[in-house]
Amino acid sequence: MTGPEPKQRRVGGASAPILAIERITKRYGTLTALEDVSLTVNRGEVVCLIGPSGSGKSTLLRCANALETLDGGRILFEGREVHASDPKSARAVRQRMGMVFQNFELFPHLTVLRNVAIGPATVLRLDRGAAERRARALLAKVGLSDKAAAHPAALSGGQQQRVAIARALAMEPALMLFDEPTSALDPETVGEVLSVMKALADEGMTMVVVTHEMDFARRVGDWVVVFDKGRVIEEGPPKQIFETTTVARTREFLSHLGWHGESTLDTAASSSSEAAQHPIDKEEVDR
Repeated sequence: MTGPEPKQRRVGGASAPILAIERITKRYGTLTALEDVSLTVNRGEVVCLIGPSGSGKSTLLRCANALETLDGGRILFEGREVHASDPKSARAVRQRMGMVFQNFELFPHLTVLRNVAIGPATVLRLDRGAAERRARALLAKVGLSDKAAAHPAALSGGQQQRVAIARALAMEPALMLFDEPTSALDPETVGEVLSVMKALADEGMTMVVVTHEMDFARRVGDWVVVFDKGRVIEEGPPKQIFETTTVARTREFLSHLGWHGESTLDTAASSSSEAAQHPIDKEEVDR
């Protein structure tokens, strides 16, 4: 007779978390967006935040990135408290914490190359040549070397989001935040963005991902946090959340979403000739 399975150890759990969210509350007038929320993110870990729209997931990312002030609790990033109301503190956080938004947020008047190079040039004070060399390397990484001279309007949504990822990476962040990065994309281009994100995870990038792509969360995530009505209702390894959850609201959410096991990752290799440098091995990701 065998005993219960041992509790899964979290990736990076042997050292202090890179991001610690401690009992935070965020209100907008009479609306409570987050209430008494706590969670941690370890170095090298991919944490996926799932749950119904409006449950506070994106608000949590904005608080972590010092884009919103708190009404209670505190956030520690690399051991230091995040103060959104202090411009100097907020800038320091954003230099070390990249964020990719739903709607790309690219500069339409700049080329793809300049969109990626502008952060290192203006914030990190790299000379233009060094900034552009870094930008070209990152465009190659996301499969867009041939688009360096193009403007955002000439790109597909998936290509624009890959440029946004390269732009965030250009600051060499310690942590990447992704706020539903595929929600504004045509279904045909979702896979190319998820492929780039999976490649980053494979390289050990620390990531927090708000997503409705349940297959990505199950296959690529190391830890999954379920939100509902501004609270965390469950968290654990993907196997717990997607296969053995005992939380009725989690089961209901997954059922309503119509989640199933087919992968959007596996279609990504054909979306871009250079993105095919990161083929998705199905046996490798189905862990």
